[in-house]
Amino acid sequence: MIHVVVVDDDPLVRSALRLILEGDPGIRVVGEGKDGISGRDAVRSLRPEVVLMDLHMPHRDGIRATREIVESRWGAHVLVLTAFDEDDHVLDAMEAGATGFLLKDSSPEEILAAVQACARGEGRFSPSVLQRLVQGAVAGRSRGRSRPDSVTGREWDVARLVARGLTNAEIAEELCLGLATVKTHVSALLVKLGATNRVQLAIAVLEAESGQG
Repeated sequence: MIHVVVVDDDPLVRSALRLILEGDPGIRVVGEGKDGISGRDAVRSLRPEVVLMDLHMPHRDGIRATREIVESRWGAHVLVLTAFDEDDHVLDAMEAGATGFLLKDSSPEEILAAVQACARGEGRFSPSVLQRLVQGAVAGRSRGRSRPDSVTGREWDVARLVARGLTNAEIAEELCLGLATVKTHVSALLVKLGATNRVQLAIAVLEAESGQG
């Protein structure tokens, strides 16, 4: 069972998300928050596996709340869900420690799949969000990262698919590899690219790819 806290200042959005999520028998919404403060407090007391976090809220925005939740190490993965996809918001949310980023116009199936992936610690991003990341890197937010010589061709194939938001299972299917092999490649990539999670790994790949272009 995946336990979820939904944080959004719009009660209608919270109700809609609850209906979508609880349509899956493996997901249970255990709490809600109407702003970053109440959302953070709900996560602290309820300890869900996943937090669906809006970005634009009164009193405390979703980026600051995400950072506080991640830094507190309560075991929750934050999946940012917003109506906006500006590059600064995407990058700031990812740098705050968000595991994934979806737009509010994502389909119910996409939202459910993202929550399931997020619970496993696997990043999931809307395609337009990835485009914003590329644009952000090209616009000068890149640190000039390049692909390390120690990264093999097959590892880079895996890294590119991580940057596209695919789960380990989806990568295994795409590349005709065993799931354990994919996990080994991802672990090696985290070390070689100096990343601590899949989000940072995705950023590193996008920076390297944009630097080559």
